Amino acid sequence: MTGRRRPTSPRPYRFLTCTAAAGAVLMSGCGVLPGASGGSREPVTVMTWAPDRSDDADAVNMSGMPAMAKTYARWVNERGGMGGHELRVIVCNEGDTSVGAEKCARDAVRRKVTAVVGSYSRHGRSFMAPLEAAGIPYIGGYGASDEEFTSYVSYPVNGGQSALLAGNGKQLAAGCGQVSLVRPDSIAGDGMPSLLNTSLLAADRPESVDILAPETATSYADQATKALEQAGDGCVTAVLGERTETFFDSFRRLEPEGSGVRISSVLGSVGQPLIDRTGGRNSPFEGAYVTGWYPDSGDARWDGMREVIRKHAFGDNRVDPEDTGVQTTWIAYTALRAVVESLGDSTVTSGRVTAALNHGVRVDTGGLTPVLRWRYKDMVGSSAYPRIVNGKVTFQVVREGRLVADRKGFVDVTETLSDAPNTLG
Repeated sequence: MTGRRRPTSPRPYRFLTCTAAAGAVLMSGCGVLPGASGGSREPVTVMTWAPDRSDDADAVNMSGMPAMAKTYARWVNERGGMGGHELRVIVCNEGDTSVGAEKCARDAVRRKVTAVVGSYSRHGRSFMAPLEAAGIPYIGGYGASDEEFTSYVSYPVNGGQSALLAGNGKQLAAGCGQVSLVRPDSIAGDGMPSLLNTSLLAADRPESVDILAPETATSYADQATKALEQAGDGCVTAVLGERTETFFDSFRRLEPEGSGVRISSVLGSVGQPLIDRTGGRNSPFEGAYVTGWYPDSGDARWDGMREVIRKHAFGDNRVDPEDTGVQTTWIAYTALRAVVESLGDSTVTSGRVTAALNHGVRVDTGGLTPVLRWRYKDMVGSSAYPRIVNGKVTFQVVREGRLVADRKGFVDVTETLSDAPNTLG
């Protein structure tokens, strides 16, 4: 899975592109692989969806994930496919709406895809039911919806935002007295304090101060003022997704010079692309603690993915190797490849893929995650998060404009996830 390349032909293979109605869906790799060893085997067709709202700066835009899926397909097909099967990737723009998510799911069912892989959607209630009815596995979602951690057709590769919050509490407990938590005033946000506090209390730290923030504000001066007052010389952590940058902009305007308050967040709300965009070494995030799922983007374990992007993304700037969504899609397709190859000469169907996952196919991601398996005994065993099999996170910090490891290795928050109250609706 390292992505180390074999000698290739001097010219990349050109795939045909099939366009669906209204331009909502594209299929890459429609042609037959020239000279591929597995050309006689049936292709494996999968779907990757995510919101592509690159024309709206204030909207959720995860267009790098489907772009990474198509890049992965070009790479693996040049190497003979997955276990000799050509990989065909259909991508769908779910638009960050429940209607769009359901439309993508129903299109996946209509096209009889083998799996939905490496995707992003916050609308699990809309997309999961059609997949369940059709028996289509959902492999390696980003972790943006609760249903990814409860549905029997879901096979997550990370612990979602729940693991990040639990990990953030552990990270802050090591160096913060009081913590102010700024989180969305929403149903999704309501579960955040209990996860953070479970880790803080386990380390004999006081509970965080819970500060609610509107999800669509253009300024957070009131919340920033309260966070500063309540944190004292402790820490302020903000988990507001796309609005985290807006909050910390308000925060830095109000923070007294030399206040000593440390700031913090989680990947998905803060990442290397945001740090670069806001000034690098002069970014307001300099010194921030950040909890993530995977090793920092400069880690050598990402070298294989970087090489694939360099050679097969063809300069597509959506495929940013430092983007957590792109990284998740890479890991999800690594899992799919392990499953397909485990089936040997069998025809690859959604049912056989599901059976292989349920019976414990082993997925080695080269150290980007712990070894992944989805047997019943591998799962966290919590009523709130029954499908989580990877309860480990990483601690990072922003130093000289780069996210780097704050602590070596993974930190296990499985116990915290098991102990935290059930906050799912």
